[in-house]
Amino acid sequence: MTELPHQDRHTLSFATKLVRSDNFNTLFKEGMGLVEETATYLDGIGRAESRELDRSAALAYSTESMRLTTRLMQLASWLLLQRAVNEGEMSQEQASNEKNKVRLDRHVTGLDVPAWDQLPESLTDLITRSVRLQERIIHMDTMLARENTVEPATANDNPVAAQLSQLNAAFGK
Repeated sequence: MTELPHQDRHTLSFATKLVRSDNFNTLFKEGMGLVEETATYLDGIGRAESRELDRSAALAYSTESMRLTTRLMQLASWLLLQRAVNEGEMSQEQASNEKNKVRLDRHVTGLDVPAWDQLPESLTDLITRSVRLQERIIHMDTMLARENTVEPATANDNPVAAQLSQLNAAFGK
């Protein structure tokens, strides 16, 4: 994989356009709102709900609430980095270096958790919403990564071959 040639920087980049659109702003607000909502829940009602759980459900609550907060902090970090790029506060290269510290990988959550059915509905709702947000951000991040690298087209940088290479990178060979 190599960096896109200078001339390809003028081609329309779907993922880059998407992260600079109103859709990204909506995603950003949704993500930060979910962080705030989760903090409010865990510091308030969630604390009271967790005291009412039996031992195994309380352990699952503790584990899942830590996973939830960790996931949301990683997602918020990605969103803040992307917003900094969009607002010109950081170059894409700087953000890429910082993004290496952000972990967007998926964690086991949901029906795989032994006491999932015993957890408060408010917590499971927050977890489910955070996982959906994570999937959307992972998808967007993957699209951006694909656009920033491309297989070498040909020795003479044929523009048609370069576009075909980008399509192959995006949709598979």
